[in-house]
Amino acid sequence: MIGKEIIENEPIPSAKVKEILEEFSNEHELNYEQNLTLNHLSRFKKYSVEDTEEIMEKLKEAFPNLRDRVVVHIVDLVPKDLADLRLIFAKEPYQPTKEEMEQILEILEQYDILE
Repeated sequence: MIGKEIIENEPIPSAKVKEILEEFSNEHELNYEQNLTLNHLSRFKKYSVEDTEEIMEKLKEAFPNLRDRVVVHIVDLVPKDLADLRLIFAKEPYQPTKEEMEQILEILEQYDILE
């Protein structure tokens, strides 16, 4: 695209995206893509924004080798078991041990999931 430049690229959890879109929709009309995104985000189970931020901090502290993108995937996808978690790490250079994956699941279980 002419005249377009990426200034910053940062993974954002879906709970935060939903919050941003809801705030934006209070003052402006959402376009088609924004409306689809908001509808999509409303359908899936997720953590609250506060819980999402806490979980991300805990995961980054406990596992400094995890990339931000992977941490966001873990929080967004809400894995329930080791098999789900292995899928998230399938193409990642850092492969956690079974004990580390169990520790990740324990961190996630400490928080309530919104329906």
